[in-house]
Amino acid sequence: MRILVVEDDRKVASFIQSGLEQEACAVDVLHDGNDVGDQAQSVDYDAIVLDLMLPGRSGFQVLRDVRARKPTLPVLILTAKDSLEERVAGLDGGADDYMVKPFALAELSARLRALLRRGTPREVKLRVADLELDTVRRLVSRGGRAIDLKPKEYALLEFLMRNSDRPVTRSLIIEHVWDIHFDSISNVVEVHINSLRHKIDRGFPLALIHTIRGVGYMLTDRPV
Repeated sequence: MRILVVEDDRKVASFIQSGLEQEACAVDVLHDGNDVGDQAQSVDYDAIVLDLMLPGRSGFQVLRDVRARKPTLPVLILTAKDSLEERVAGLDGGADDYMVKPFALAELSARLRALLRRGTPREVKLRVADLELDTVRRLVSRGGRAIDLKPKEYALLEFLMRNSDRPVTRSLIIEHVWDIHFDSISNVVEVHINSLRHKIDRGFPLALIHTIRGVGYMLTDRPV
């Protein structure tokens, strides 16, 4: 899940980013309303967390622009504005949800997951051969054996499983699993793929993670 956080308070933005990254999300952060339009248009985000009181363009202006460009992109307003009139204005203006500061990170994360389930039905449990991933409980197992994954390993595995039997390019993996500050010339994707292979395939007669030469990677139980 790739999230854009638009928040001018850098401490709050950092808090949200750190928390969501622990939930295996890729998180980009912007602090100025003027920067949102092109960024939201050019990147395939799963959701936006939007403050209303921003320098440059206000949150309401940003919301109108996002709705014009990407009508179905989930937007959650997160703001200190707590009056009934402002809540109504935010929801009527096109927001999918509205949260008031101070807030609990666990609730923010749960609301984002709920927005994604509401907009595009997503499988809760993914399975390829004897490999299982529970996206609600965030548990991974193979052949009944629990597998402990770090947040980025989990995000990478979920992306591969949601695209099982289809080759995915390195650039597509970067776009959905890492953020805009990712160094595209580093070998971190390859490192995480190798780590997943060690945890997912080692000790099993059937390898599930495959390198597709000249293309990228694919998770499948079919012959490659």
